[in-house]
Amino acid sequence: MNPQNGTSPKDGTSPAPTRVLVVDDEDAIREVLRLRLEAWGYQVALAGDGRQATELTESFDPEIVVSDVVMPELSGLELLRQLQGDQPQRPVILLTAHGTVDMAVEAMKQGAHDFITKPLDYNKLKSTLEAAQRELALRRKSQQIESQLDQPGALGELVGSSRTMLEVYELIQTVSATDAAVLITGESGTGKEIVARTIHQLSARRAGPFIAINASALPENLIESEVFGHEKGAFTGASAVRPGCFELADGGTLLLDEIAEMPVSLQPKLLRVLEDGRVRRLGGKQELSFDVRLLSSTNCDPKSAIQEGQLREDLYYRMNVFHIALPPLRNRSEDIPLLVQHFIHHFARKHTVEVEGLRDESLQILQDYAWPGNVRELRNVIERAVILAKQGWIEPSHLPPYLREPATESTEQLGMPLGTTFAAAEKQLILKTLQATGNNKAETARRLGLDVKTIRNKLKSYGL
Repeated sequence: MNPQNGTSPKDGTSPAPTRVLVVDDEDAIREVLRLRLEAWGYQVALAGDGRQATELTESFDPEIVVSDVVMPELSGLELLRQLQGDQPQRPVILLTAHGTVDMAVEAMKQGAHDFITKPLDYNKLKSTLEAAQRELALRRKSQQIESQLDQPGALGELVGSSRTMLEVYELIQTVSATDAAVLITGESGTGKEIVARTIHQLSARRAGPFIAINASALPENLIESEVFGHEKGAFTGASAVRPGCFELADGGTLLLDEIAEMPVSLQPKLLRVLEDGRVRRLGGKQELSFDVRLLSSTNCDPKSAIQEGQLREDLYYRMNVFHIALPPLRNRSEDIPLLVQHFIHHFARKHTVEVEGLRDESLQILQDYAWPGNVRELRNVIERAVILAKQGWIEPSHLPPYLREPATESTEQLGMPLGTTFAAAEKQLILKTLQATGNNKAETARRLGLDVKTIRNKLKSYGL
């Protein structure tokens, strides 16, 4: 099979082979590698040492570099440092007969894609090259998507070049070319609605409406009317006709957010509407047809929601033609510098200030934090810091106290008199934990073993 460069020509011709630069000071090894790689379909250039490789890089522009580590004049590690400075996203695979664990760790720290010892296992080399190609293809697709979304607010907070986010970008591009239903999962604050809007903006429906309805934000007695609409007089207070979300989204995209929070009693009706492509308003007799692309999202594990009876299994399979799982920010901490700079530029313009960036100490604080509120929490922290800094650089003092002085798991005991009601004790526990976490609802929920929705509902019942 001919290795591809991650793009598909529109004229029907075969894609150009991937360019690989092989660097080794032994003639025989270079020649064997050339024969192997060309047999696998790669375009190969050879260099006898690191300096010759540096010169060839300018003319040949390799997409992948395979280099020995121990060479005269310029070692493989020194060559790696030079190549990473020139093009940090270019995969470099290092080879050596003198491999040690320490050398391998150092190579990976400096950005090597992989590290293989001699004598070479050619199956391992082939699979490593294929993995490097997949990474290149993901990055190219990411660049294509970013160029398509190069307009104000189009990408929003969906920023990152980590491997997990590149895979998300690839899925977004794949599903956007279809009308298939997509289920988007991820913790609160990971950007599920942004993914949904991005899919809509990249789809053929981009000129149509994008309607989002949050099942967890509506009282149970109103959600049926919001989803399906109602006729005048359908119930007390229905003084006029109200179209439901399917009618409003006709010709466009509908996002059913937090679908696992929808009352189970309504889910069979929703499933029937999705299968028939027709909806009847409450109190109405006529069925109305609609043309809607369905997206749905949830911050819980849908399989667990099915087992707990919160989500019907048949509805889940109807919505889950494609599944996009968003990673929590703590699992892609390498994206934090990109996200921070993105937010700094955005909020500096929004608030008309001249903040350039943040100090290394400030960035370290951000990278050491677990971000239970994910990208949404980071966004709020940076907006606050930009406003406080006004100009120049964000200092540690501009960050919230709970980040600068992380609260340890408190050993403080709650004292309350005998006879305190359960409700009063619960309220005190929630408010004390909120205080300890700097009013971070997500972290409070984590510490108390609750979900964020429960914390919000409790605060609302307290009038807060």
